[in-house]
Amino acid sequence: MRTGTKRTQNHASKEIADMKQLDFVKPLDLKEVEKFVASHIAKFHQRRLESAGKMDLKAILKRKNPYLFRAKNMNRAGDLINGFLDAAISSSEEEIFGDFLEDLAIFIAKETYGAEKSPAPGIDFQFNKDGITYIVSVKSGPNWGNSSQQDKQEENFKRATKVLKGSSHTRHVEAILGICYGKTRTTSLRGYQKIVGQNFWYFISGNENLYTDIIKPLGHRAKECNEEFQAKRDALANRLTMEFMKEFCDENGYINWIRLIQLNSGNLHLNPIIH
Repeated sequence: MRTGTKRTQNHASKEIADMKQLDFVKPLDLKEVEKFVASHIAKFHQRRLESAGKMDLKAILKRKNPYLFRAKNMNRAGDLINGFLDAAISSSEEEIFGDFLEDLAIFIAKETYGAEKSPAPGIDFQFNKDGITYIVSVKSGPNWGNSSQQDKQEENFKRATKVLKGSSHTRHVEAILGICYGKTRTTSLRGYQKIVGQNFWYFISGNENLYTDIIKPLGHRAKECNEEFQAKRDALANRLTMEFMKEFCDENGYINWIRLIQLNSGNLHLNPIIH
């Protein structure tokens, strides 16, 4: 690598590490952020209700590990269903709320940097600043993706960087993986910068306290929405328990674990092993 190129990359990395040197397109208006959060958090709660309403017994039983519940000696149909249901709901909620956080980050970047949605696969938005094009992919939390998904993200960054560098007006590209929550330090790996938690919200806003400022509007109608969700969740648990007892309990009320495991994992007839 030539010395000049190395100097340019070091300069870009220093700008990310020392964000107070950046001049933003416009200061972030917290009232606009609060409006966005209040409006979109309602959609989050609505999606939770819709997701719960679509859950059916066999789909839930197929998604989770029945061996674990058997090892925990769960012998009451209601307890077992609650275990399966809570695991399914938790997974669904994390995905739905992750989408909300990612949308919020994109909204803020548009407000401050004038960021635009990137046409490149796997890149959420991009913006130009001081001769550098930043390409940003947003993840809700630090434990995102398996190794193949992380490899795919690295490949997406490389491909987008190559395309942009082929453009006559793009001199330098900096790839950023933004993580909405977490406490790890900013690191450089796999050819991109990973910026986490407070540092990430600061990076896209210039506001050191934004990561705490968004807490208050997140509580908009939270009590009312959660009470509505809990009522629907309890009714769903009751319905699924009745269905479970009809299909997976014997006449004495005992759970037929063999039948449950067969539903969850029986697949030899789909693809027999060839000896």
